[in-house]
Amino acid sequence: MKNIIILILVLAVGYFGYTSFTENQNESNSNLIKLKNRETTHIIETRDINFSVTVAGEISPAEKVSVRPEVHGKIAELPVDISDQVAAGDLLFRLDDKDLKIEIDTRKKQIDSANLQLEQSKNEFERSKKLFNDGLISEEAFQNIKTRYEVSQISRDRAQNDFDLAEEKLSKTSIRAPFDCTVLSRPVSIGQAVSGTGGQSSGTEVMEIADLKNLIILSHVNQADVSRMGKNQKVKIEIEAVADLVIDGIVERIAPQATIKSGIKGFSTRIKLQNTDESIIPGMTATINIPVANSKGVVATKLASIFTERNELEQRTETYAYIKKDEKYAKQMVEVGVNDLNFVEVLKGLNQGDEVALEKPDDDMIGETITLTGETKAKEEKKIDPLVAKYDTDGDGEMSRKEWIAAMPKMTEDEKAKAMDKLRGGRKSGGGRGPGSGRRPGGGSRN
Repeated sequence: MKNIIILILVLAVGYFGYTSFTENQNESNSNLIKLKNRETTHIIETRDINFSVTVAGEISPAEKVSVRPEVHGKIAELPVDISDQVAAGDLLFRLDDKDLKIEIDTRKKQIDSANLQLEQSKNEFERSKKLFNDGLISEEAFQNIKTRYEVSQISRDRAQNDFDLAEEKLSKTSIRAPFDCTVLSRPVSIGQAVSGTGGQSSGTEVMEIADLKNLIILSHVNQADVSRMGKNQKVKIEIEAVADLVIDGIVERIAPQATIKSGIKGFSTRIKLQNTDESIIPGMTATINIPVANSKGVVATKLASIFTERNELEQRTETYAYIKKDEKYAKQMVEVGVNDLNFVEVLKGLNQGDEVALEKPDDDMIGETITLTGETKAKEEKKIDPLVAKYDTDGDGEMSRKEWIAAMPKMTEDEKAKAMDKLRGGRKSGGGRGPGSGRRPGGGSRN
């Protein structure tokens, strides 16, 4: 019985091993077929190139106000609640004004009393002035009466100012909407005491209102792309929370100074939504597509067919493509323009219908070099070191360290000295890629 169980286990392991091997083999064969049938050349054609920068931002109202009273009091009337739409001039809330009305009545009586005193002082002043002119009273007595008259004027003015201030406070007990708005929050209730904004206090927030028909997005645009943007530029906006909703927007302003957000240096950009929808609510996340480069009907090639290389002799970076000519390729210098993630505009060097390589051809398949002016330069033949040619045993045109060691006993003293110089030079030069190693363009963060 034990032997039967072991046999079953062995057969099961063998079966699963065979099926795994078969699946891996099929997958490997499929990858080899894909690699063999991959596209290695591309025919130059005309096309439209539209490149846009995508940034994220949060929707917020352009006008949002925290409503706070200017005077202290108790909430007496609160006719609105969260989400209510309020027209400009409608009442938002009213404070209890009983104390202020009592104060106003008191100020009125003070004004009446001050006016009586002023009238009495005025009559006394006019009589004393006549008596003083007739020489019937002394100058000191006349000056005392004149002073009492002036003090009465000041008292009357003070009483009037106090009355005006009380009336102004009374007018501030009723708070009305400054514009058509929607109530976003209302943390207080009727009967709650609130403080005003006077003095050092910032006051109690009674509610927050905003104009939801006038929405904006504040986004952070990378410094590499902001130079291509401009004020009043049109953009497309997608709302993540609302499926298939795309609305128009316009760039209102771009900050004049860069800021760093999430480790990326960029510029704060304000974008206004030109048409709103009831389903759009402040706080939603939006994706903004900002067109930064557009070309219509231009000669274009795949981005993979364009190479760059540093020309150390002329101290400049060369941009080129490998154009197919008969059975070989010519290294054609090109000038490129606008590009997106897949295609690049060719300004000079290539024409519609040309066939270019998407991968760097083998060295023996590359012929002459053609400049932007059409001048043809013959391919420089690679100079083979006589010492390498003499002792290269595997025929790859290079000498490994093992080959050098094996060749040393066969060399002359002069050849040994040259070999040692080469070995020392090989140690000094690193094995990394040089600046002219055939980099592809568009290696920045955008691509």
